[in-house]
Amino acid sequence: MMLVASTSGIQAIEINDSLHLQEVVVTGTRSATDTRYLPRTVTVIERDLLTNQYQTSILPTVVQQVPGLFVTSRSVLGYGVSGGAAGGINMRGIAGGSGQMMVLIDGHPQYQGIYGHPISDSYQTLMAERVEVLRGPASMLYGSNAMGGVINIVTRRPAGGNSVHTNINIGAGSYGTLQAEVTNQIRSGKFSSTIAAQYGRTDNHRPRMGFEQYGGYLKLGYDFNDHWNAYVDANITHFNASQPGSTASPLYDADQWITRGMVSAAVENHYGRSNGALSLYTNFGRHKIDDGTADPAKPTQRYFRSKDALMGISLYESFQLFEGNRLTAGIDYQHIYGYAYYTSKETGETLDTPNKQSGKSYRNEIAGYVEFRQDLTSWLTVDAGLRVDHHSITGTEWIPQGGIVIRPMESGELKAMVSKGFRNPTMREMYLYPPSNTDLKPERLMNYELAWSHRLGQFNYGLNLFYLKGDNMIQTMPVDGKPRNVNTGEIENYGLEAEAAYRINPHWRLTTNHSLLHMKNHVLGAPQYKGFLGADFSQQRWNVVAGLQYINGLYTAIGDNEKKENFLLLNATVSYRLVNNLALWVRGENLLAQRYEINAGYPMPRATFMAGANVSF
Repeated sequence: MMLVASTSGIQAIEINDSLHLQEVVVTGTRSATDTRYLPRTVTVIERDLLTNQYQTSILPTVVQQVPGLFVTSRSVLGYGVSGGAAGGINMRGIAGGSGQMMVLIDGHPQYQGIYGHPISDSYQTLMAERVEVLRGPASMLYGSNAMGGVINIVTRRPAGGNSVHTNINIGAGSYGTLQAEVTNQIRSGKFSSTIAAQYGRTDNHRPRMGFEQYGGYLKLGYDFNDHWNAYVDANITHFNASQPGSTASPLYDADQWITRGMVSAAVENHYGRSNGALSLYTNFGRHKIDDGTADPAKPTQRYFRSKDALMGISLYESFQLFEGNRLTAGIDYQHIYGYAYYTSKETGETLDTPNKQSGKSYRNEIAGYVEFRQDLTSWLTVDAGLRVDHHSITGTEWIPQGGIVIRPMESGELKAMVSKGFRNPTMREMYLYPPSNTDLKPERLMNYELAWSHRLGQFNYGLNLFYLKGDNMIQTMPVDGKPRNVNTGEIENYGLEAEAAYRINPHWRLTTNHSLLHMKNHVLGAPQYKGFLGADFSQQRWNVVAGLQYINGLYTAIGDNEKKENFLLLNATVSYRLVNNLALWVRGENLLAQRYEINAGYPMPRATFMAGANVSF
C-alpha cells in the first residue's frame, strides 16, 4: 500500500511490485496509474523539489527538471503580460505563448480567455503538492490547447492524522527583491484545510521594471467515508508590473494591473475497481494595461482593458472491467467568455476605437472521450483513446491516440505512442484587431514517440525520440495588401530527450537531463539544445542544491533579423537548520555572471542573491 496524489490530495492504492514502489501519476490518465503501464511520458516533480530552492513560482524548477521544456524570462521576479512579456512556455518547439501548451490545476484548464495563453505569474509554489508534466499532445484527454503537452499542478491537502501545521518563509535580496509566504494546514477527523498567502516585490535590474504581486490559496476538503470525498478550492493573485521596453526602443509608463483567479469544486469516488469525479471550475481575469510611450512628454490617453472567464464541468469515471483492464470515459463542457475594450484615462469612459476592434466573444465547447487500456500479457499493454470535441464556432474535431508498452524486464519499459493535438483559434485571432479572421479553423498536429526507461538499483535513466508534424498553423500573412490571420503555417520538429538520476549514498544525489530539438521552422523561445546537471547534498543540518543549465541555439528573434543565444547558468541554494523549526537559507542565481538575453532587447540580470528564513511549527 502506498499514498499517491489524486486531483484532490492523497489517496491509498495498491501497487504490486516485488522490487520497489513505482511512480504513480494522474495526468496521463484520469485515474492513478503506475507509469510502467502508461505509454505517455510524464515527469513528476514532488513538493520537496519544488521547495528546496525557496522559489515562489513552480516554473524555474520545472525548467530544470523537464527535458524539452523551456520558459522565457526577462527579470529577477515577474513574467508580466502584453508587449515585452516573458513566461512563454515551450515544449518541443510548441509555443505556450500561442496557446499550444496547456497548464492545468487539478486537471482543470487555465488560460487567458481572449489570447488563449497561460498566465505564468499565476502558478505559485504555495498551492502545489506536486507537478506532473506530460510531454507530447494531450488533447485526447484535455482538448484544445494541449498540443505540446500539459503541466498539471496537483494542489495540496494535509496528510492523514489529526494535525495542525504552519510554515512561514521570508526572504530578501538583490534589487530590492522581497518574498514572503505563509501556509497553514489542518486535518481534523474527516475535515482538512489548506490556506496560504504570499507577497513578492522587486525593482528588478532595469529602470521602470518594477513588479509587485500578492495573492492567496484556500482549499477545504471533507472525506465522507473511505470511498467518497469532496473539496472546494480557490486561488487569487494580483500583480502590478512595468516593462521598460527593449534597450533599443525604451518605453515609459508601460504598466500593467492584472488580477487572475480560479475556483473549483469536486466530488470524487474511490473504489477498488473504479474511481471518478464530478467537478465544476472557473478561471477568470481582469486586465488593465497602459501600452506605454517612447516619448514621456506624450503619454498615452487610454488603457486597454479586458475581462475573461473559462467556466467548465468535468465528469469522468474509470472502471476495471476485468483483470488487467482499465476503461475511462468522460464528458467535458466549457463556456469561454472574453471582452476587450479601451477606456479613456481622463474620464474612464469606453472608447470607440475603429482602428482597434473591440468586442465580446462567447464560445462553447462540449466533448466526450473514452480510453481503453489492456494488459495482454505480463509484459505487454495496449492503450487506445478517442475524443470527439465540438466547438460552437469551429465545429467538430476527432482526436485519436494509441500506444503500447513492452516490459521485457521487471526494471525496464519500451513505449511507443501516436497522438493528435489541436488548438481552436482564439478570440484575438478571430475578432480582435485588423488581422482578425472569423473563418479560421483549428490548428492540428500528429506526434510520434518512442521511449525507453530503465531502473538499475539507485540509478535510473530514460530516452525519448519524437517526431511531430502539424498544419493549419495560424499565421498573419498579407492578403489583398492587408495583414490577415490565415491557416497556412506548418510545423515539423523532431528530437531526442534523455534524463538520468543516481543516488550515490544517503547524502548525495545527482540528476541530469538533456534535449535536442530540430525545427523546420524556427520558434521563439525554443532552444536547439538544453542540458541540466544537478547535485543535491544533505547531512545533518545542511542542505545544498546546485544546478548547471546550458542553453544553446535559443531563438530570441526570427525572420530577417534572426538571433540566437547560448549561455551557461549556475544556480545554488544552501540552507542550514539552526534549530528544529527554523532554517536559514541563501540562494544565488547566474553565479557565473553571464551576459545573455532570452527576450530580444531585454538583457537578463547578472549574478543575484536572496537570503531568508523558513519557520515551521
